[in-house]
Amino acid sequence: MAITPVDVANMALATLDEAPIDSLDQDIKAARLLNLHYDLTREAELTKYAWVFAILRASVVGSDTGSGDCTLNWAYELPADCLRPLPLTYDGEPNGVPISWRQEADIIYSDQTSPRVIRYVANLTDPNDWDALFTDVLVAALAVKVAHPLTHKAGMIDVARAAYDRAVDAAVNAQAIQRAGRLNLSAWSTQRGDNRLWRG
Repeated sequence: MAITPVDVANMALATLDEAPIDSLDQDIKAARLLNLHYDLTREAELTKYAWVFAILRASVVGSDTGSGDCTLNWAYELPADCLRPLPLTYDGEPNGVPISWRQEADIIYSDQTSPRVIRYVANLTDPNDWDALFTDVLVAALAVKVAHPLTHKAGMIDVARAAYDRAVDAAVNAQAIQRAGRLNLSAWSTQRGDNRLWRG
């Protein structure tokens, strides 16, 4: 059965034992809060983990920036729907041999010549394209975001957080989140210039 963003929002409200809404544009507090958080929360939850259903691959053509041999002189523009690239490898496969790269805005720089196959987490906006386990995670994440301003009940915040933890655990256990990327944790952190946890 097809689902809509309003269905997802209403599932979040049900988690908090709140009445459903008719539209995200409805002029009531619940709708305004969910409309405010919906898109950003969806993108954030897609980006946090390497969701199998959201991983796409593309062959991208680069340009030589002329900065010399043995440097990251090949520039590749990321696809428009890319939320984040997955670690680059020689053959484009998740467990392939890693290659050196860095990201600046929507450009990847590598020392490998064009073209390159990249894998990335895509910004999928249609709920009918999502894994059901991701939908559960997003529902709970939205519930966490709106629990306090909507209900002002500490107990409901705890309910939403517990639902989120259960949803993520279920996705991991069902292998809906790709774990192979952990092999490239240090490389990804180094290229990004930080120590953030590589999820996936």
